[in-house]
Amino acid sequence: MTRIGIVGIGFMGMIHYLAARRVDQARVVALCSRDPKKLAGDWTSIQGNFGPRGTQMDLAGISLYDDFAAMLRDPEVDLIDLCVPNDQHARMAIQALEAGKPVLVEKPIALTVNEADAMVDASRKAGRPLMVGQVLPFVPEFAYALEAVRSGEHGILRAAHFTRVISKPDWSSGIGDPSRSGGPAIDLHIHDTHFISLLCGVPRAVQSRGVVQDGAVMHLTTQYVFERTDLAVSCVSGALSQAGRPFAHGFELYLDHATIAFEFANLGGQGHVAMPLSVIRPDGSVDQPTLGAGDPVDGFVQELAVACRAVAEGKAATQLDGDLARLALKLCLAEIESVRTGRPIEIH
Repeated sequence: MTRIGIVGIGFMGMIHYLAARRVDQARVVALCSRDPKKLAGDWTSIQGNFGPRGTQMDLAGISLYDDFAAMLRDPEVDLIDLCVPNDQHARMAIQALEAGKPVLVEKPIALTVNEADAMVDASRKAGRPLMVGQVLPFVPEFAYALEAVRSGEHGILRAAHFTRVISKPDWSSGIGDPSRSGGPAIDLHIHDTHFISLLCGVPRAVQSRGVVQDGAVMHLTTQYVFERTDLAVSCVSGALSQAGRPFAHGFELYLDHATIAFEFANLGGQGHVAMPLSVIRPDGSVDQPTLGAGDPVDGFVQELAVACRAVAEGKAATQLDGDLARLALKLCLAEIESVRTGRPIEIH
């Protein structure tokens, strides 16, 4: 049994709490927040762009902290789960690792490569896992696509396109402030750069065009350049959608013997599967694999289960690896530079 201490009771902290309750070998034993109302169980103000809204929560039996250092001293906590604003990730993760606690930190790993390097180094020195919650590989449709490409059952991947768009991120002060979140080109788009790296490997360069508002890249379109000259991969990601479509994501993968496609959106306040996961074959037949009930919390359940298993084994899983999360950040920063300069940026 892995005993989890969640730090930060905002939207993601709530999602992690709900997910942990569905993991057999996990239990939330501690919560840390500076908000006394949330420590008292009043989560009614919490909302995001997918999943449930917050409600009144029964926190009986859970240790409650308003001081992070005090939580780190709690011997009952096996894993620190950081769901705090992005600009606090590096400082708090390093503090936890130096205290001897394994860490799961929400994406992005940090806001700068130097911060990410310091986190990875602290993990190695402490001998404790640093895991980054890049949940997309655990979302059933994306997990299916990843396995389908890796298995080679449909031939070689020739081209791919990814979409991830949201409305203005105004559901919390931390995510709505680009100086704290990194803006959509990091906080949102890092899902895609991480998944593309898992699916296709590290690109040689990126070429991006985008929309800059108030100094932050709010929307971008990127072409990823790989050593394989016959592989075409692109992505559209940003936060220019109107409020009636606060979240949408999906992909189209073109392989030798199949096209695999998926698109989901929150439309008018309702989850809407515009394109169910579909495997489209040369003879015109279409398979639609059954992957469960479609609960958006499911991916986080799988992510936390893998994180807990990693704590038990003393090592991080590939999907949560800090080095890969660092690479995903590096790609986002290169794309931002490409938007600002109008030039392709090589990845070193």
